[in-house]
Amino acid sequence: MADSKPLCSRDGDPMAAEALLRDVFGIIVDEVIRKGTSASEKCHYSIKKGAAFLGLGTDSVRIVKTDERGKMIPEDLERQIGLAEAEGAVPFLVSATSGTTVLGAFDPLEAIADVCQRHGLWLHVDAAWGGSVLLSQTHRHLLDGIQRADSVAWNPHKLLTAGLQCSALLLRDTSNLLRRCHGSQASYLFQQDKFYDVALDTGDKVVQCGRRVDCLKLWLMWKAQGGQGLERRVDQAFALAWYLVEELKKREGFELVMEPEFVNVCFWFVPPSLRGRQKCPDYSERLAKVAPVLKERMVKAGSMMIGYQPHGTRGNFFRMVVANPALTRADMDFLLNELERLGQDL
Repeated sequence: MADSKPLCSRDGDPMAAEALLRDVFGIIVDEVIRKGTSASEKCHYSIKKGAAFLGLGTDSVRIVKTDERGKMIPEDLERQIGLAEAEGAVPFLVSATSGTTVLGAFDPLEAIADVCQRHGLWLHVDAAWGGSVLLSQTHRHLLDGIQRADSVAWNPHKLLTAGLQCSALLLRDTSNLLRRCHGSQASYLFQQDKFYDVALDTGDKVVQCGRRVDCLKLWLMWKAQGGQGLERRVDQAFALAWYLVEELKKREGFELVMEPEFVNVCFWFVPPSLRGRQKCPDYSERLAKVAPVLKERMVKAGSMMIGYQPHGTRGNFFRMVVANPALTRADMDFLLNELERLGQDL
């Protein structure tokens, strides 16, 4: 701070207050979109939402470029930090992602951690979706470097299919940081002279007060399945995703967006009327209209439900997330057969 420019004074002036926040705070986050899209494209919405809730403002979130697979580019992270500092901002947080929502990308955590270490920044890893991969000896390399994070968000209710909701925030800090940040020492709720260890009372550590016991859902599932059982659950999801990819490649009218590294299988269904017409000027526009039509048909038929979305410059495509442990190869075959049936007249 000693080398930073002097901070402006608020003096009740809303404009000055906003300028003060801009001077003090800067957040560097991962842009979960492909290389070449504009900075106006949204990163994971919860990051900007959090900046708004904290009073930092969404403009304090800086966008870091990603490569063609949706992975953060560490060199651009370094560049963005330099730009922020040159503007007088004080970067303090890097939010990397392990398992992005659409493409299922895993950021290069080791390289990002190196950047954070050089600049003294807090490294947070959003592993809400991909964190459960750590349970697999086969696939855990996707999260290499996560041990260097200062904090990690993990949702066992996603890939492990624990009961909703089941979310964890893991911290490297051992100084009771959450209690120091959030604790209000309300004596009528958190008495300090109880007969048991009051460190077990976690309510004063969180923003809210009353809440469900999320950890019980994870504990019960882990006791029932065991570590090896949960590992098999993760490995089975990967295996089924790869099976779907290979079957998809065998069929006319299906086109992969890219080879997946996770269980997000992204693809287009190209209906008969568009096959072989890729060079037509309106091809992309017409293809983008296919997924919404098929989604309506499958929902009304009650046969299945698959999400779709545009992504950067890509028009609407399907995103099949293979996570349900009850799924089988027969279900993957049905998915492809049903899309062919529903789209045969398009």
